[in-house]
Amino acid sequence: MSRLRALWQASFNATKRALVWSSDDLIPPSERYIFNFNSKDELKRWHLYSDSEYGGLSSASLEITDGSAGGATPLTGVFSGNISLDMSEESTWRIRRYGFCGMRSKKFDGFIDLDAYDTIAMKIKGDGRCYISTIYTENWVNSPGQQEDNSWQAFVYIPQDRWQILKIPLDSYLPTWRGNVIEAKLEMNPARIMGMSLSVNAEGGVPDAKTGPGDFRLEVDWIKALRTP
Repeated sequence: MSRLRALWQASFNATKRALVWSSDDLIPPSERYIFNFNSKDELKRWHLYSDSEYGGLSSASLEITDGSAGGATPLTGVFSGNISLDMSEESTWRIRRYGFCGMRSKKFDGFIDLDAYDTIAMKIKGDGRCYISTIYTENWVNSPGQQEDNSWQAFVYIPQDRWQILKIPLDSYLPTWRGNVIEAKLEMNPARIMGMSLSVNAEGGVPDAKTGPGDFRLEVDWIKALRTP
């Protein structure tokens, strides 16, 4: 085969492959894993934060441990620690909000596109406290000079010591700025998601949830995006 014909054939084959499609290309699967805590490699995708960065005394850890007995959930992520309302005597920070801890994903490689989905689902086991699920999207709500991602938050609460799959519609997430809800009609752009987090505060949340200082523990099996019927 001549070199010219070989180049033509290669170009033809590439074009043919580009035209081949399946239903999955047009209709994404009904669910998509975002995080799966079934390997210690998952720890590399997260970092922890707390009021200790500002002189507080709260602390947190994230581990991958053996899950439920019987092998139904062999490995899970455990976000745990202690919430304190005290401040270090050496602290020079003057902050109003303390008594919080969180686990935040490192930024995705660019962003992930969840425009085909309408719900965030997570398999979790709580401790009676109310947690906060945050989705970070590309900055367009804040002014261009601000480097922070936009944040959208929803409460996460399940009864104590029981595995449950919690489903949160994306339109239930409220736009927030440094923990305060933005009183404006804004819509999340699920096509430009930069990261996610789970956090816990000493106060606030849903009625009947455990509040105040003390230990906390949240087990996470996986977090998915769903497209509901």
